[in-house]
Amino acid sequence: MKNILIVEDYQIIRLATKLLVLDLFKTAAIHETGSFNAALAELERQPQDLIILDIQIPDGQGFEMIAMMRAIQKNVPILVFSAVEERIYGIHYLRSGANGFVSKNSCTEEVQTAIISVADTGRYVSPRIKVELLNQLDKHHYQADNPLLELSAREITIMDMLIEGFWVKEIASQLHLTESSVSTYKARIFEKLHVSTLIEMFQKVRHYKDMD
Repeated sequence: MKNILIVEDYQIIRLATKLLVLDLFKTAAIHETGSFNAALAELERQPQDLIILDIQIPDGQGFEMIAMMRAIQKNVPILVFSAVEERIYGIHYLRSGANGFVSKNSCTEEVQTAIISVADTGRYVSPRIKVELLNQLDKHHYQADNPLLELSAREITIMDMLIEGFWVKEIASQLHLTESSVSTYKARIFEKLHVSTLIEMFQKVRHYKDMD
């Protein structure tokens, strides 16, 4: 019997996800949490055969969440199931150690394919992310049509926090960085996005996320 942990703060989505999982694994023991800290506690309590993780949850730690879970259970399969922009965030979560990433905008069949793939083979890459990965294999000829794709995982995290209204000092405290390091990341973000103010950055990010 598989132990499967669903980490999702919206009850209706937890229920829908649970039904999808039980349709695939009839005898699975489903565990549910609505926050990241509760998920860590559940993982400490009992090893899991699969984690289905929404990244936009209370106590969430962005890209660091994968490593934090793996620190408790080294090889636990983790499928990120999120509404964030797949093309922008998907590759970074895979590079951070997730076994798969599937968008909440995907059809039922694709979500179930992702669940089966990660549970059985430990890997799922959507067709859209596959195209992006193939494009990036040839860096000499590849130029992203979306500058957000040029940002590193850390730069995306800091960009999102800046957009949410956090000051450099607050970001440094939460990410355990120096203020000068955060300022350097901020400057790199501005350079890559070709902006000079936070307002310009917000407008450009909104534009390219809407395009995605």
